[in-house]
Amino acid sequence: MHRFRQTLACLLLSLVSAASLPARAADTAAPPLFMPQLLGAQMTYAGQDLGPLRSPYAGPLSLRAGGDKAVTRTYGVYLGMRLPAHLAFYLDTELFRGRGINDGTGLAGYVNGDAVRAGTGGRQIPYIARAYLDWNLPLGDATTPTAAAQDQLPGAVAAARVELKLGRLSVADDFDKNRYANDTRRQFMNWDFINAATYDYAADTRGYSDGFIAAWVQPRWTLRYGLYQMPLHANGQALEGPLGRARSEQVQLSLHPFGSDGFALRLLAYRNIARMGRYAQALALAAATGTTPDIVANDRNGRRKHGWMLNAELPLADGGDTGLFARLGWNDGVTESFAYTEADRALSVGAQLSGVHWQRTQDRIGVALGLDGLSTLHRAYLAGGGCGFMLCDGALDYGRERVIEAYYRLQLGHYLQLSPDLQWIANPGYNRARGPARVVGLRAHLEL
Repeated sequence: MHRFRQTLACLLLSLVSAASLPARAADTAAPPLFMPQLLGAQMTYAGQDLGPLRSPYAGPLSLRAGGDKAVTRTYGVYLGMRLPAHLAFYLDTELFRGRGINDGTGLAGYVNGDAVRAGTGGRQIPYIARAYLDWNLPLGDATTPTAAAQDQLPGAVAAARVELKLGRLSVADDFDKNRYANDTRRQFMNWDFINAATYDYAADTRGYSDGFIAAWVQPRWTLRYGLYQMPLHANGQALEGPLGRARSEQVQLSLHPFGSDGFALRLLAYRNIARMGRYAQALALAAATGTTPDIVANDRNGRRKHGWMLNAELPLADGGDTGLFARLGWNDGVTESFAYTEADRALSVGAQLSGVHWQRTQDRIGVALGLDGLSTLHRAYLAGGGCGFMLCDGALDYGRERVIEAYYRLQLGHYLQLSPDLQWIANPGYNRARGPARVVGLRAHLEL
């Protein structure tokens, strides 16, 4: 009860602080200069139940054989301010409470995306999620109207423009986005369907980093480059500097040959440079000394990891609310998984169906399948008893991890959504000796 009152007090304090700001605009009227505006607020509750599973042995991070129950709660208040010279400033504050199933470990395709951003350890206090300057230089007269939304001021934006962002950012806001599979609070909850599992993008434990983005935006395509700080340690909260020693670089070409509401294809490549370990050296040292391989003990500055992803979405009907999506991802699997999850090969496909077909216009059904795999060195490391930041079974009978997820998003009034969610995972943690895992969940999302 004390924890509930403390959480409620924090949320009320954030809302009261924003109460003096102009109400969120329902139209596209541009706000005046230097006037902070409340762009939105949200609260998301996700309760999940992992059922008992086959588990003949267990390591430090294995899923619990007897199952587990967990609840996460996130709160957010999102502000924006228009500035002169095509500039805007955005500030997002968030608060996380609770824990994820198995404390956020035991799976590559983890079952709750809110746990990826918030983490499961440390102090659960309000924090700054995003704080950045956004500059848009028009390259023509054509504009697109924009309504007030998180990190989007109402008004209009040039259809052709150069865009720069600088500050505290989330890589996933600008890279590897997908219309049908990108939002853990409104769409799929499993990490396999939020981003490509192989995209080991720069982020602290909560999912954010300090960085810079440059984009060249055209009506039919966009070219985007991002440079970010890497975490100091795998899945760590502290970021490492300077950028000359550790950084993450990504470039993405997005193609919209039929306009912004039609088919989209995104080609993404990234390179991380950080203090990382190499699986081959960790295995060699363990063989020479007769010990268990330890990737952390093999960490060195300047280690590199690279990968690529293909990301597609295909609207089919209902104004794009019914459609298909797919992602294909690869990374080298030579250096340790460091920031997102432990996967070196990934494929995901799925579909969203609009409720307009049963007279529930705002409802949605989503179904998806994900396949994750490891490089030869990565699987040998785990089979030898090595631990990553997500996986540590003590041994490994390797098999690709397979994830199936289905959800129904029920819209209740204008602000509230309820989403029953089912997930089935074969070979959890790439181990054929374990599982399958079955997770039943219920998500409530309130958005103002």
